[in-house]
Amino acid sequence: MQTIINYLKIIPRLFYFLFNFSSYKNLNLRAVVFFSVRVQGKKHISIGRNSVVQRGGWLLALKIDENEPVLSIGDNCAIGDYCHIISVRKVIFEDNVLMANNVYVSDNLHGYEDVTTAIKDQPIKFKKEVVLQSGCWIGENVCIIGASIGKNSIIGANSVVTKDIDDYCIAVGSPARVIKKYDLVTKKWNSVNTNN
Repeated sequence: MQTIINYLKIIPRLFYFLFNFSSYKNLNLRAVVFFSVRVQGKKHISIGRNSVVQRGGWLLALKIDENEPVLSIGDNCAIGDYCHIISVRKVIFEDNVLMANNVYVSDNLHGYEDVTTAIKDQPIKFKKEVVLQSGCWIGENVCIIGASIGKNSIIGANSVVTKDIDDYCIAVGSPARVIKKYDLVTKKWNSVNTNN
């Protein structure tokens, strides 16, 4: 009976792969993208082995200039429900990234400089490439805009990240600030003075 259940779980994944793999830059057979995920710009999007993009999300790779956008999700990544990942130049998830629900990741902003034009009608502007390095954990309701997250770092829930976070750090707040950093010599997490 368990074997039958396991085969039934594979059917939606196989169905999605067969109808979509040729549209993606790269879609691994063992990747899972829920049917409710809106995916735009598939020819610029790669999703690796055993990675899961859960319900209600939005993956967008949008060409706004002469540069080809890249949106790449590595192997063994877990992307929670209702996450929005937007790339106009480069957004990279290395392997083993864990992302909670309702997270926004983007390498761009809307222009706002022209006060005579509604912001929605102003051009999208590239800010900075985003790399979520291997093993990092992004908490619920986090916004990451034009910033990279270091290896095995943690971003606390409800944080807004607009500057790079180093490897082995815990960052929280809006704007996000590092409150702890792992010391590779002592093998301990140390508090960071945030009064600077």
